[in-house]
Amino acid sequence: MKQEYTITVHTENHIGLLNRIAIIFSRRKINVQSMNTSPSEIPGIHRFTIVINESEEVVVKLIRQIEKQVEVLKARYNTNDEIIWQELALYKVSTDMIADKISVERLLREYGARAVVIRRDFVIFEVSGHREETERLVKFFEPHGLIEFVRTARVAITKSSQGFHQTLKEFEEKEPGTDRVVENKYLDKNEEVFSM
Repeated sequence: MKQEYTITVHTENHIGLLNRIAIIFSRRKINVQSMNTSPSEIPGIHRFTIVINESEEVVVKLIRQIEKQVEVLKARYNTNDEIIWQELALYKVSTDMIADKISVERLLREYGARAVVIRRDFVIFEVSGHREETERLVKFFEPHGLIEFVRTARVAITKSSQGFHQTLKEFEEKEPGTDRVVENKYLDKNEEVFSM
């Protein structure tokens, strides 16, 4: 049975990785509802947050494919019940329509909206919340002169108290890395190694 899943991927930050991850979805004809990339709590490690509507069996296969990418440290998936998530939306509305027909105070209270820009010709409101909440405000603004609307991709954090940083720490304790650099002993011997 299909349902909404949020896939979280912790990676090293390398050029071309976003494209390779996107290809994994497009080859399987899976529609990505939203994708967000951002730095994580660990310096040098980035976090992809990908939302899809699929069966768990398909999601498990996707995770395996994503983890085959060299730069990927860990990929996991969660249902909406296992995460805390938000999206940010901006609404540009005609100032005249706002002044004439809408009680701004009521709007701010009822929808948790915040005016971020107020100009003579338009006002921009910001709301964060779940998709249903941001879409509700679109429906509210449409008859009142909605000029423009944009919504960000999902940002999500798991409800479990252990984050990726702790998982990485435990891995390092089991398999400690070495700080020593091993030099290639053939580095200065080009003619000896490559002569015919």
